Amino acid sequence: MEQPAGFISAIDAVHRHVNSARPNAPIQPERPRPARLAPTRLAAAGALRRLADRIQPRPAPSMTQCS
Repeated sequence: MEQPAGFISAIDAVHRHVNSARPNAPIQPERPRPARLAPTRLAAAGALRRLADRIQPRPAPSMTQCS
């Protein structure tokens, strides 16, 4: 064994991985993340929508035929 610290950390990692699959393993509930960028995202979406409406090609005017 040339690197005993690496061997020990590998064994610890394997034990953590194997023990995490047990039904009674400790869990950490997932916390909802705060929506910090929600106003910025809404403003960007509105600006992009207005830009898309402005640069969207308009239909060609209909040709009226005189008879």
